Amino acid sequence: MVQVQRQAMQDFEDFDWVLGSAEEHLAMARQGSAGQLCALARCYDWYQHPETVLGWVMAQKCVDLGTALAAFLNGEPERFNYMPKRDVPEGYRGIVRLLDNICLRINSGFYLVDPNNMLADHKRINKWLAYQAEDDAEGRSGRWQLDADILEPLLKNTLRIEVPEEQKKNHSLLYDILSPAIDLATKRVIEDEPEPAKGQSLATRSS
Repeated sequence: MVQVQRQAMQDFEDFDWVLGSAEEHLAMARQGSAGQLCALARCYDWYQHPETVLGWVMAQKCVDLGTALAAFLNGEPERFNYMPKRDVPEGYRGIVRLLDNICLRINSGFYLVDPNNMLADHKRINKWLAYQAEDDAEGRSGRWQLDADILEPLLKNTLRIEVPEEQKKNHSLLYDILSPAIDLATKRVIEDEPEPAKGQSLATRSS
């Protein structure tokens, strides 16, 4: 506890995210501004404490769609997209649950588009969507199906420069109402997930 309090006295920008425990990382993340949290979500090392730190960060209303997609890709979902639930190694199940959460929030419209936080890796997302369309045509499905309609404004840059205050309030209210349902849906996906159809992993497909 003393160590966490000492970390809390440090400046967010000077904090060494390579060191420290999950508790210390989370304590520092809770001090971050909206911009700092988005930057953290985009660059946080998934080999550190993603379940604890990103599990909290990605549930914050300040996180935008471009940031959410960047964080999702950082988790290397290609590794597990076609892997049956029972075959996911024990040490990676927390990461897979976190990816489940992020995907559910993306598809629910939880994350809004922010013109100041664009998606850097368009090529990788477009490839994911292309393979997803191929899967649909061939009657198979990966674990994570991204809603192309949700992503379209971001990928095509058809952005609203300013989000009206009323829309921001509605988004906040919608989050407050739907958050328990989203969490319950995630739990059901994890605990009662149908086994994915066999298919070729994105990681093994040719570019």
